[in-house]
Amino acid sequence: MAAVMVARQGRELQRYSDSTGGRIVVGCVPYRAGAIDGEVEVLVISSQKKGPAGGVLIPKGGWELDESMDEAARREAAEEAGVLGETGPALGRWCYRSRSYDATYEGFVLPLRVTAELDRWPEMGARRREWVSPAEAIARCHHAWMREALQRFADTVEASSPAARSAL
Repeated sequence: MAAVMVARQGRELQRYSDSTGGRIVVGCVPYRAGAIDGEVEVLVISSQKKGPAGGVLIPKGGWELDESMDEAARREAAEEAGVLGETGPALGRWCYRSRSYDATYEGFVLPLRVTAELDRWPEMGARRREWVSPAEAIARCHHAWMREALQRFADTVEASSPAARSAL
């Protein structure tokens, strides 16, 4: 019998930033080498907002007190996008204004090399997932800080050697 994954909920374990006072979130850029041409693809998810106004996102969520940054990134990828993988060093730190709350959040983003796609995951009923080129992800994402993280990821991939890219 397979275990059922349940998304974490609640704010009691959330980390808060000393510099902004808002929540600290961790996200990831899930990626793989494309099946057809070997080019790098990233996995984006739909916003929970309906229609094209929501755009696409990268998986992200609150960094909780009982987990490392790496664990938080992998948990969010599994909960929101239904993928498992291995993370690399953080792409950077961004501060952004929450659209829902009167707060400035601090966000960290890690690359996540996808090793498995799940058939079932906690938010599969609320989100769609789609493999796209980094350029398409950047063009379709409505959040400036996520676009910057995607661009930093794309720049990192572009700067790596062809042999390193093929090893992705």
